[in-house]
Amino acid sequence: MRNSFEGPGATAARFTGLAVTSERRLSAALAEVTLDGGRVVMVKRGDGDRAARAEAAGLRWLADTGTVRVPALHGHDEQWLVTDRVTTGRPGPEAAERFGRDLAALHAAGAPAFGAPPPDGPEDAYIGLAPMRNVTGPDWPGWYAEHRVLPYLRRAVDDGTVRSAEAPVIEQVCERLPELAGPAEPPARLHGDLWNGNVLWGADGHAWLIDPAAHGGHRETDLAMLHLFGCPHLDRILDGYRQTSPLADGWADRIALHQIFPLLVHAVLFGRGYAEQALTAARTALA
Repeated sequence: MRNSFEGPGATAARFTGLAVTSERRLSAALAEVTLDGGRVVMVKRGDGDRAARAEAAGLRWLADTGTVRVPALHGHDEQWLVTDRVTTGRPGPEAAERFGRDLAALHAAGAPAFGAPPPDGPEDAYIGLAPMRNVTGPDWPGWYAEHRVLPYLRRAVDDGTVRSAEAPVIEQVCERLPELAGPAEPPARLHGDLWNGNVLWGADGHAWLIDPAAHGGHRETDLAMLHLFGCPHLDRILDGYRQTSPLADGWADRIALHQIFPLLVHAVLFGRGYAEQALTAARTALA
C-alpha cells in the first residue's frame, strides 16, 4: 500500500521509472520535477477523489484524435497526475491559425452524446475546482439547461451569490434555449475548460492544451470560453477554425449564451463579480 504522504518527486519516480534530480513546487497542488537525463515532468495533485482520473481520461480522449497537442501522460492514481512539461514560447499568428484548424478537427472527432464523459472517465468529474457531472442527454438545449446551467444557478442562489430575485433571467434563458441555441449540431468532442490559461504556446510553434474538463458538448462552447478571458491572436484562431469547419450563422451572437455556464461556475467558486457577469450574459442572450 502506497504511502498517502508520498510527495511529487516520489510520485514522478514511480510513474516514470526514473530517478529524480530536482523538484520545484509551483503551488500547493503542482510541482515541476526534473528526472535523470534532464526530462522535466509536471506532477499535479487532484482537488477531489476523482479529479486526477477525470483529467487523465480527458487527456487521453483528446490525444486519441491526433488533432490538438496535449502533454504526454505518464500515469495517474487516485491522488496524482504526471505529465510532460510543455516548454513555452511566445504566441504567434501562424501557431494560432494552426491551433484553430486543430481545434476544429478535435470537435469534428465527435462524442457519443451530449454530456458523454471520456472513456474510463468518471461521471462525477470536475471543471477546475468545481464538481461537474457528465450525464448524457439527447439534445443540446435540454442537456445544457439541466446539467450545466441550472445546477450552478441553484448553488449560487443557495450560497447567496445570485439573489433569488435575479435567478428568473437565467431560468428564462433555459426555457427559451430551443429557440436560442441555433441550428442543431451533433455532439462535439470538447476540451471543456478552454480559457486562455489552459492554452500553452509552445516553443515548438504549436499551441498545447492542458487541464481539460472533456465531455461531449456543443463546439461553440469551447469557442465562447476562448472569448471569455481573451486569447492571443483570437481572430487568427477563428480564421483557422472556419477554414476547416465553417460555423453556423449567428454563432457570434450566441457567445454570451455559452458563457453563462462557465460564469456561473466562477460565481460558485469566486463570488459575486462573476454572478453579475453571468446575469449580463443571460440578458444579452435574451436580447
